[in-house]
Amino acid sequence: MKTNEGNLDRVLRVVVGLLLIGLAATGTVGLWGYIGVVLVLTGAVGFCPLYTLVGLNTCPARR
Repeated sequence: MKTNEGNLDRVLRVVVGLLLIGLAATGTVGLWGYIGVVLVLTGAVGFCPLYTLVGLNTCPARR
């Protein structure tokens, strides 16, 4: 598994993921808000399987 997310991408995923989890936990949005868990995990690991499928790479280290 190679890293395919850049630093900005990773930070945005974690922030948006935590925001969605918080909104879902408070009942502001529906259960779909827990998709934020996936965003937090992919941001923490630095690998997105969907990026691999579509051939996208935002990591500046290796292209």
